[in-house]
Amino acid sequence: MTTEMLDRPIWHALRTRQAAFAIGNDRAVRFQPDVEPFAATADDSAKSLDALARLLAPGEVVVLLQSTEIPCPPGMTIETKVAGVQMVLNALREPRGKANIELLTEADAPAMIELATLTKPGPFLARTHTLGTFFGVKENGRLIAMAGERMKLPGFTELSGVCTHPDSRGRGLAALLSYHVATKILDRRETPFLHAFADNRAAISVYEALGFKLRHKVVVTVLKRL
Repeated sequence: MTTEMLDRPIWHALRTRQAAFAIGNDRAVRFQPDVEPFAATADDSAKSLDALARLLAPGEVVVLLQSTEIPCPPGMTIETKVAGVQMVLNALREPRGKANIELLTEADAPAMIELATLTKPGPFLARTHTLGTFFGVKENGRLIAMAGERMKLPGFTELSGVCTHPDSRGRGLAALLSYHVATKILDRRETPFLHAFADNRAAISVYEALGFKLRHKVVVTVLKRL
């Protein structure tokens, strides 16, 4: 599959493999509000930008992620704009260490949300965990680290939600879980990819060590409907 669709991953995910989570039309789409705050347009035309604005209620906020800056749609304001990176797996390398990794289920959802709220790996809402398979490491019954899948496009699945409780960092759990999730994606003959903030060198270094390579810089834009 061509990697060009990764320039607008949200758009292509919601128009293909994750259409069941989409609200919108052939100009603009968004995830259902309790799944993810992400939205996207087909292009940067005035019609598409207007369609995006119409998907939001006054005061509502959405997040866009694409390879180019998006013009501010009419009736909206840019709250934040942050530089990010998009990485695609080149050749997976196994990290050192071991961990008792287990499949997380619906019963783990409250713990997953609690861990993500504490560590802030990215947006993680009430139904984010339904986007794909998540795995975790527990200690004394408490979830201390996790990783899973988020955006899914034809031939590609995003590694996301990678986080470790502050008390358990330095043990290589993020690398072990990322490797585990990436292996599952590869087993389906899909290519893993991921996103990180450009200034998060610690996370980027972990992903580079696993075999992920920079594909493109991305722009993360937070928009608010006036």
